[in-house]
Amino acid sequence: MRLSATEIEDLRQALAERLYLQIAGWHLYLGDAGLDGPLAIECAARLDQGAGVCARQALEAVQVPIGGGSSRLPLARLIPPGQLRDLEDVLDGFSH
Repeated sequence: MRLSATEIEDLRQALAERLYLQIAGWHLYLGDAGLDGPLAIECAARLDQGAGVCARQALEAVQVPIGGGSSRLPLARLIPPGQLRDLEDVLDGFSH
């Protein structure tokens, strides 16, 4: 399955507004962190694998620079477990 450019943009916007990183009790939405685009691209590339697999693999693939870029962590390690379910819900809406 392949998403059109418009669908990828719609996915990006949905991710920007709904998903967040949680660090020390603070929530930083993906749109504010600039991670909505990379996650949308990773998800679009894996959507044919199903929402659950797609979500997990995409969150592992997106590497988040920390400490001024001296280190990187997978996005999967920075979001709370409930956000994985939210991502799966968003992706279900884009499955054809």
